[in-house]
Amino acid sequence: MSLKEQNAALILIDFQKGFDQGEYLDKNRNNIDAEKKASIILNKWRELNLPVFHIIHNSINPNSHFRESRSGFEIKDEVKPIKGEPVIKKNVHSAFIGTDLKERLDKQGINSLVIIGMTTNHCVSTSTRMAGDFGFDTFLISDATATFDRIGINGEKFSAEIIHQTALSNLNNDFAKVVDTKRILELVE
Repeated sequence: MSLKEQNAALILIDFQKGFDQGEYLDKNRNNIDAEKKASIILNKWRELNLPVFHIIHNSINPNSHFRESRSGFEIKDEVKPIKGEPVIKKNVHSAFIGTDLKERLDKQGINSLVIIGMTTNHCVSTSTRMAGDFGFDTFLISDATATFDRIGINGEKFSAEIIHQTALSNLNNDFAKVVDTKRILELVE
């Protein structure tokens, strides 16, 4: 059964302009085409009239670029919501905590999720883990997610790609099926 027949929901997490501002400007990022890939997936979901949910981070930190009153809160142009697509605000890493996402999915009888977004090792990972634990048949799209370099606890630098691949490998087959854009477009038809 295709993802279309399953009425799979697309969950876009934190594709916000704040990742192009402030502290993120000088950080190395992987998957620089993640927004482009996300746009391709989003357009396919819209074409097939499948459910779409935009999740955005609303930081409680008054200095954060992701605070609702700041320009970084805004969703990136490539994946802007259209009329009728819900935008759900969260204050923590998980798209399920402090939101009505689970209730909305349950009310619509949705059992399959496709997750894309920023950043792989934070909000995407946390939301994917919860989706898997809730029992959703979850797909995480490797090239429509991205992250940044990180400094380890001993001061060593880990590249964005290593962080990304490690996060994906931790999620694959335990919480989600990790596939790329090409494969998810095949699975949805």
